[in-house]
Amino acid sequence: MRSPSGIKLFSFTGKMKVLHLSWMAFFITFLVWFNHAPLLGVIGASLGLSASEIKTLLILNVALTIPARLIIGILTDKYGPKLTFAVLLFLSSIPCFMFALADNFEQAALARFLLGFIGAGFVIGIRLVSEWFPANELGTAEGIYGGWGNFGSAAAAMSLPVIALFFGGVHGWRYAIAITGLLSLAFSFIWYFNVSDTPAGSTYFKPKKSGAMEVTSIGDLVLLVLMKLPMYGALALLTWKLSSNGVNLLSANNELIAYLALTLLFVVELKQTWKINGHLFSKPVPEIHRYQFKQVAVLNILYFATFGSELAVVSMLPLFFADVFHLDMIYAGILASTYAFMNLMSRPSGGWLSDKFGRKKTLLILTAGLALGYFAMSNIDSSWPLALAVITAMVCSFFVQAGEGAVFAAVPLIKRRLTGQIAGMTGAYGNVGAVVYLTVLSIMSYQEFFLVITATAILGFVVLLFMKEPQGTITEVHADGTIELISVN
Repeated sequence: MRSPSGIKLFSFTGKMKVLHLSWMAFFITFLVWFNHAPLLGVIGASLGLSASEIKTLLILNVALTIPARLIIGILTDKYGPKLTFAVLLFLSSIPCFMFALADNFEQAALARFLLGFIGAGFVIGIRLVSEWFPANELGTAEGIYGGWGNFGSAAAAMSLPVIALFFGGVHGWRYAIAITGLLSLAFSFIWYFNVSDTPAGSTYFKPKKSGAMEVTSIGDLVLLVLMKLPMYGALALLTWKLSSNGVNLLSANNELIAYLALTLLFVVELKQTWKINGHLFSKPVPEIHRYQFKQVAVLNILYFATFGSELAVVSMLPLFFADVFHLDMIYAGILASTYAFMNLMSRPSGGWLSDKFGRKKTLLILTAGLALGYFAMSNIDSSWPLALAVITAMVCSFFVQAGEGAVFAAVPLIKRRLTGQIAGMTGAYGNVGAVVYLTVLSIMSYQEFFLVITATAILGFVVLLFMKEPQGTITEVHADGTIELISVN
């Protein structure tokens, strides 16, 4: 049984307690994941890092998140959000402490690479929230979870420099980083002893087989394989950026080894996917148990354009304002922070709009707004009033983040027992988008960068036309063979 209807933000009982603890856990993961960003200058000086080594830390921080979100999605569906999030928070505190204690670039690089895994925590809460909230409230609940949790990166930027200054000295940044690790460690226990995977009396449906995503038709199997290619392409692109062609962290031999490892991993994943889904060629899945993987593919592309562009724009916007309007970097950073600050309300708004007006219609409107917003940003130059440029960025940000909320208002309504894996794949596509957009930025002008995002948003609008509005029920089977129909209206 679910808790009583309605989202009461000031309640801390039942489903609202689960929602609040979920966004807090997600908030901490982003606080830890981006705890280095506002302190990079002092960290670089303390460890004697070069400019290229600092850039390498930024790349390594996101490198592991793409495969991590897929892995965490599988673990969440199999073991449940309660255990998976607790273990992730507990284990992630270790590389956080490693980074705080690092004495050289190699130690810092290893710690940041491992910390990329905590960026996958987002996936876990998506599944948990979907278990506790009915379909007509789910978009709003997931939007609150995503928007308030995502604010962890902005909180890191605002609070950690102050904490570092409070402790003072050359090691102030170490205390600030370590405190985020302590928060992650402590909250792993708070989380485990205060949440459950489902409301009392409800069943937590698990995949029939583990190791790869289940699909329910041969056509969907082909589409699944095709949708894996961009993720491996993004990992190959990261490898290229770490090689002599980029920041020169990998030697030619190590670069070759990395490419071979990615190829081998892809072959292994294909084999596992065949193991899980090969039966489709001899024994079709009954219609009542099918779901359409094209729904997942559409949401992947939309999250590529929304969250992918957000990560990229948050990274470059301070420099954009500084260069175009000849501003001091601190002032430019304050102005640019308004883009990320919009998350607190924009993402919940996207979820609420989806609940009220429908998933597909909301996504179409927000994606169109996103395309227009980035097209407007491509036209910003020094002749614009600064206030108008900032307002344009904030309006664009609303459509971007509301779009993210609308995407994850639809994700849990596709196939309940696979929600973790679907959220993992869609979330990974956001990171793929960030890698692609930041690479585009490294070889193109600001105006061309924004136009490329505009083009992908238009592509997202086109593929969205092939999405079906979630309606009716999801069919799941209990262990005793009885069928449960879960409403998605």
